[in-house]
Amino acid sequence: MAIQLGARHLHGFDKPVDLLGDCHRRIEQFLDVLVAVCDAGAGRLPAPLADNERRGLEAALAYFRTAAPRHTADEEHSLFPRMRQAGDPRVAPVLAELDGLEADHRTADVAHAEVDALGKRWLADGRLSPADLTRLSELLQSLRELYRRHIEVEDTRVFPLARQVLSPGAVAEVGREMAERRGLSPPPGADVTSSRPGSAPAP
Repeated sequence: MAIQLGARHLHGFDKPVDLLGDCHRRIEQFLDVLVAVCDAGAGRLPAPLADNERRGLEAALAYFRTAAPRHTADEEHSLFPRMRQAGDPRVAPVLAELDGLEADHRTADVAHAEVDALGKRWLADGRLSPADLTRLSELLQSLRELYRRHIEVEDTRVFPLARQVLSPGAVAEVGREMAERRGLSPPPGADVTSSRPGSAPAP
């Protein structure tokens, strides 16, 4: 089974809203990896792991354990507060949606914690019981539906609005804070994708 472990980011921290959209593509890709490994395991119970499945599972679990929480913080502590404070009447209709998106984050956190525990068990034992595999599949399908709705709202409503209502200074602050969460301190307006040769900034 071929496993795609994610694509390179297209944007830097000088365009933080676009970078958040890039992160959505990685969320989708790593969730697809988890689903693919789970589906493959269901075809050969009690689900021993092939080498490429083990690598994909390890990478996807690590992504949702470390990088995805930074993406959540980018939105909840950097982007959303500045949208709420923008003072633009166009933001008012989406304020309730921002609250709902933050509630989605909490729901996803709970599901990912259980996915992580099951995934670690699978990696440690080399196989997963039918009951655990069924539970993992249920969690992943629930997450897939949650992310489908969540990402659609952000990609089609929240992010386009953020590009319209945030001042250049606010955009630069969001980018700096996102970089700092990843241990980087770029100068204002810098594109830090060039600061790591051959790689892109982690989401």
